[in-house]
Amino acid sequence: MHDQHHYRVKTLWTGDRGSGTSGYRDYDRAVTVQVEGKPDLLASADKPFRGDPTRWNPEDLLLAALSECHLLSYLHACVTVGVVVTSYEDDATGTMTLDGRGGGSFREVTLRPRVTVADAAMVPAAEAAHRQAREWCFIANSVNFPVHHEAVVTVSDVRAAGPA
Repeated sequence: MHDQHHYRVKTLWTGDRGSGTSGYRDYDRAVTVQVEGKPDLLASADKPFRGDPTRWNPEDLLLAALSECHLLSYLHACVTVGVVVTSYEDDATGTMTLDGRGGGSFREVTLRPRVTVADAAMVPAAEAAHRQAREWCFIANSVNFPVHHEAVVTVSDVRAAGPA
């Protein structure tokens, strides 16, 4: 039997301007996302859909979930093979296409992790750990579009960290 994990989120629309959804331009897309024990997340629609560009939107959250899931899966994969990661940064992008009928979907996401490891001998295993992370990432395994990886692994400059 496989373990199951359950998640609960409360999503509260806070955008009623006094007349509800009486017209497309008559309501705000403001949303508060709540998870017990965590700070509220202020969200909205993306700006092209009359949303507040200062708040998280669903598309941002999906991209962030994919990027963070890969990062966490990658760190775990590195630990299991003895790779010491000293830095990890990702500049992820995603492409969503509208279908002309009011809907749309993501077509692809590209993760661009830049990883620094402690020793040059760790580079091959650090590169291979990205493949393992892709297999372990719960979010990437749940989407129906490709998640590409353009990873770069470099080695820490220990001279910069040591005394001069």
